[in-house]
Amino acid sequence: MSELHDNVVPHEKVRSLRDSIRKVRVAEMERTDVVVSLQESEKARLELLSEELIDVFKEVPEDDDQFAFQIVPGTQPRLWIDMTSHVLMGRDRHSYRFVKETRLGRMVLLETADIDDMADCITEYIAERIIEKERALEADWMLNRIRQQDVPTGKGLDQLKQENARKAVAVKRNKARDFFILICGLLLGTVIGAAGLVALALYANPFAG
Repeated sequence: MSELHDNVVPHEKVRSLRDSIRKVRVAEMERTDVVVSLQESEKARLELLSEELIDVFKEVPEDDDQFAFQIVPGTQPRLWIDMTSHVLMGRDRHSYRFVKETRLGRMVLLETADIDDMADCITEYIAERIIEKERALEADWMLNRIRQQDVPTGKGLDQLKQENARKAVAVKRNKARDFFILICGLLLGTVIGAAGLVALALYANPFAG
């Protein structure tokens, strides 16, 4: 009996690359399912927030194109409000985080799990952006109006050029007249000075002649 036991060859473990690849693929699919499930959950929460804001979105003027109001899926879904601000889910997957990109970096405007508080914050933000745009347009209109008043056009501009040309000619004439008067004054002074010297010489020596 012991001889038979000694003659048994132990079974060697066969390693299969195919089985290993299958196991790796199964593990990846399980992780993907978890990630997809989290993404779908985040997207569903953002859709709930978007539904809370749908009436606000409808009240935005049609000609105001600065807002997006769109959920963009991806590794981390986002509800975009405009080109620089969006809402995403926090690390706990339950809190809403309203952020804005600025030149100084990302700024968190509000983070809360209360959907009503987040909707109120976004509504106020939209109102502020609309007012800022109206003020900017009003400022542009005022600047254009001032420029139109200060810079004449058409016939008025031609008249202004003619007046400037006449003033330039008058200035040149005045300079020429002043120079002529100066020369005359110098010559007259020279003549008077010479006559004075002659008179002084005759007075000092009356018998020289």
